[in-house]
Amino acid sequence: MTDAAMTGRTAHVVGAGVNGLSAAIVLAAAGVRVDVWEAEATAGGAARTMALTLPGFHHDFGAAVLPMAAGSPFLLQLPLHKYGLEWVHPPAPLAHPLDDGSAVVLERDLDSACAEFAADGAAWRSIYAPLSQRWPELAAEIQQPIAHWPRSPLLLARFGLQALQPATWQARRFRSEQTRALWAGMAAHSFLSLDDWGSAAAALVLGASAHAVGWPEARGGTQALTNALFAHLAELQTTAGGEVHFGTPIHELSELPKADLMLCDVNPRQMGAMARDTLSSGYKRALKKFRPAPGVFKVDYALSAPIPWRAEECSRALTVHLGGSFAEIAASERAMAQGRVADAPFVLLAQPTLFDASRAPAGRHIAWAYCHVPYGCTEDRLPALEAQIERFAPGFRDCVLARGSLFPADLAVMDSNLQGGDISGGAMDLRQLFIRPTRRGYATSNQKIWLCSSSTPPGGGVHGMCGYNAARAALRSLDK
Repeated sequence: MTDAAMTGRTAHVVGAGVNGLSAAIVLAAAGVRVDVWEAEATAGGAARTMALTLPGFHHDFGAAVLPMAAGSPFLLQLPLHKYGLEWVHPPAPLAHPLDDGSAVVLERDLDSACAEFAADGAAWRSIYAPLSQRWPELAAEIQQPIAHWPRSPLLLARFGLQALQPATWQARRFRSEQTRALWAGMAAHSFLSLDDWGSAAAALVLGASAHAVGWPEARGGTQALTNALFAHLAELQTTAGGEVHFGTPIHELSELPKADLMLCDVNPRQMGAMARDTLSSGYKRALKKFRPAPGVFKVDYALSAPIPWRAEECSRALTVHLGGSFAEIAASERAMAQGRVADAPFVLLAQPTLFDASRAPAGRHIAWAYCHVPYGCTEDRLPALEAQIERFAPGFRDCVLARGSLFPADLAVMDSNLQGGDISGGAMDLRQLFIRPTRRGYATSNQKIWLCSSSTPPGGGVHGMCGYNAARAALRSLDK
């Protein structure tokens, strides 16, 4: 669709998270006047960097490690470096310490990783070489609705046949407990029990991205990615028109001026409330069937020194998975899926200042950690979470200058999309891989109203593809 065809067209985007900004960029680039409405004082949603402990310590409110952004088919098209975005890559994407004082490390280089995994190297290569070596094609296939005509059908079939399996099945391909433990930690990013269908998908995507594009952070924090998107949008708006309105929560879409399109970076529950009588009763019933994912309990740390890992190799990685063996991680995720808290929860930890000293005062550090909990959990998980860190880094508590705990309810107050602590935009189970959030995908029962949040394909993660796909679909609708 040409720019001329869009002259005089107008749109509203509700929510200035990464997906909302991505949708706005696509619309503005097509010549549509776009106004973005954001409840908070700054853009980003979960992709913000904030002072959550002490002055001078810059913590990521949500995502801190950004492999899906670094490998996003849409974000890679944008000149974000022009606006200051710089990726910082650690020597290794991931480390997974074990109780014997060792750690298994996922190296970015595939050959080095296969050598690290010794007896499991051949199995690792057979899984990840075809996916990582063709990452641009794979990313383009999997970061859109599953029901589409693939450009790389054999590659997508190879991925899909493995991804739809339970993680427990794929783990049988590995001989060593160390490799199985590493695999379990990556699969646990699915927020599914590891014996659920589809739980292998997260491990496949994360492992392939680790070898293809790495697991970097944005220098200065994830806010740098948001700021670059915002700056690019502002430049487009100088021609297309429109602006971003901060501190303006939208409770009902009827509050907004009339427009040709309204794209909403909100969850399905919010969508049903905001659109009210403008949606059909059948569509609103379908939205209510959409199931949220479990939540998270998150802690930000200001530290006097780097984390004192027993396994020194952990200091080479930005991301560290804490959970011990495959069996332990599987038990933790099973408890979560059954609505219980685990005695020894699986913990995801990031240590940004090992590779970007700008995030804390000289000689000081930050860390970021969370564990999975049932949706809306109110139990204080700090003791259990810190016990897991101490298990692999004795003396960690002595390094803590300050900590800030965020319960699921706290996350929802700071970002209304994160109701119940759900950071995934809804469960990524087998049904909701195909129907997200309804059979209509981005479209609603109202031809002017579209969803563009992580509750639409391809789901959670910082990649902007939900907004990109939704905006393109909405633009096509104007041409009909």
